[in-house]
Amino acid sequence: MNRETPYDRGLIMTVLALLGFGLIMVFSASTVVSAELYGSQTSIFTRQLLFVLIGLVGLMVSMNIDYHFYQKGAVIYSLLLLSLALLLYLLVAPESGGVQRWIRLGPANFQPSELAKLAVILLTSFYLVTRKEEFHSFRRGLLPYLAVVGAIVLLVLLEPDLGTAASIALTALFLLFLGGLRYRYLLGLVLAAVPVLYFLVVRVPYRLDRFLAFLYPDRDPYGMGYQIRQSLIAVGSGGWSGLGYAQGKQKLSFLPEPHTDFIFAVVGEELGLLGCCTVVVLFGLFFWRAARISVRADSPFGTYLGLGIACMVILQAFVNMSMVVSLLPTKGLPLPFVSVGGSSMIMTMTAVGILLNISSHARGHTTPRNGIHD
Repeated sequence: MNRETPYDRGLIMTVLALLGFGLIMVFSASTVVSAELYGSQTSIFTRQLLFVLIGLVGLMVSMNIDYHFYQKGAVIYSLLLLSLALLLYLLVAPESGGVQRWIRLGPANFQPSELAKLAVILLTSFYLVTRKEEFHSFRRGLLPYLAVVGAIVLLVLLEPDLGTAASIALTALFLLFLGGLRYRYLLGLVLAAVPVLYFLVVRVPYRLDRFLAFLYPDRDPYGMGYQIRQSLIAVGSGGWSGLGYAQGKQKLSFLPEPHTDFIFAVVGEELGLLGCCTVVVLFGLFFWRAARISVRADSPFGTYLGLGIACMVILQAFVNMSMVVSLLPTKGLPLPFVSVGGSSMIMTMTAVGILLNISSHARGHTTPRNGIHD
């Protein structure tokens, strides 16, 4: 390979656009909450800016590591063991807000489930390349894989975090489908998930309330339907062009978590339908560039790995934006690159760096003088 390595310019520009847009909206959405929690209107924004900078460092490091390095069994199993160990530690870690999702690291928190997302993508890509034929045997191939992924999903569920657990499971299922897993196995996995989801939603009161609020948002507007109702008010009041940047009213203690889960609602109120469409288009561009990189990868492992990362990001974005406009029940998943979340930002940016490294090994590329290709 040439000393000057080409990276996908389209993906770089799209990610930078999302990051810039996210910082602008976090500044607007977080001022009131930041003042209430920390006594300064800029504290949350400053922390998010720091996370973006750390994420960019992670991106630059991972984009310069040959992605074939991750295809080694020792690397993948070490990452899996680390993820499992951190998730197990959460079972005895102190609770924060009634859940056990974060490990305290000095002034910051780390969410192990974000690392687990990438670990499962790497494991699935590795299995589909090295043990693809064994997947046709449930006992010898699929069962050991499901045991490992199932353990990770179960530990994330125990935090509890149904949204992230479902995201991990769906991304793995997507890769198994692309890898040619027999349809009877895929159908079996889907059917087996139905009673599990019933138990996790219908039998858990607060999740059932969220689901009922999704079906009947006006039945209890000041109780279980409050969050989605305030979100719809924010989006609806924005109209075509919005009320103007920083002019939103719902973030003034009406809209819950305006800088994290519901930042897309702030976009809708302040920038209107045009602002929302801009975000959707940017994520569409991200998926297009990521898929383009993946299908041009120089190995099947690179293809699966790239598509897994693309699915992880787009699935999370789809769920977040759909939740805000009541197309899905409310769930605490951040909007990638945009909403506040340190662990999510750093791990997502690191994953993008892996995508960029895959692009540098694309089949049939030529290396231009500036080291970047279209």
